[in-house]
Amino acid sequence: MNPEIDKFLNSAKQWQEEMEQLRMISLDCGLTEELKWGKPCYSFQNSNIVIIQPFKESCALMFFKGVLLEDPNDVLEKPGENSRVARRIPFTSVQEIVEMEPILKRYIFEAIEAEKAGLEVDLEEKPEPIPEELQKKLDENPALKTAFEELTPGRQRGYILYISDAKQSKTRERRVEKYIPKILDGKGLHDQ
Repeated sequence: MNPEIDKFLNSAKQWQEEMEQLRMISLDCGLTEELKWGKPCYSFQNSNIVIIQPFKESCALMFFKGVLLEDPNDVLEKPGENSRVARRIPFTSVQEIVEMEPILKRYIFEAIEAEKAGLEVDLEEKPEPIPEELQKKLDENPALKTAFEELTPGRQRGYILYISDAKQSKTRERRVEKYIPKILDGKGLHDQ
């Protein structure tokens, strides 16, 4: 058990008992516990398997490569409309978690087996087009272009989707300007 996770759970304002239950299930599956992205994260041989996510309305156990899992119980859901790989299971009570423990363990063990087998998610190679406002800045600023290209595909996609989401060109330009420093720092849209 990682003392950083103890601190995290002790300072949690809600979902403390639920997160503790999810922690015990993850540890029972032989996963290594770390604090990543400010949340309890569980890995197998340095590959992330699941992360515990507290939200306002629920807490969730998110599988990093959830799209690879069989879901005979139909409990996995996309974390967001643009999610391609991750899947999560939300909870609103300890009782729900206790009742689902055998299913959760089966899914965790399946995720571990997928890592052992070296399974990768086959993402179609048709990335979203770069908005012209971002492309213009990348063309004008070689350092920005290099920094953007060095971001992970997921971080690049996050910026592309966020900037493209704006309906007006002026808004897209403002969004590009606002995030230039983060891109230059090698950070994703939601990184601290």
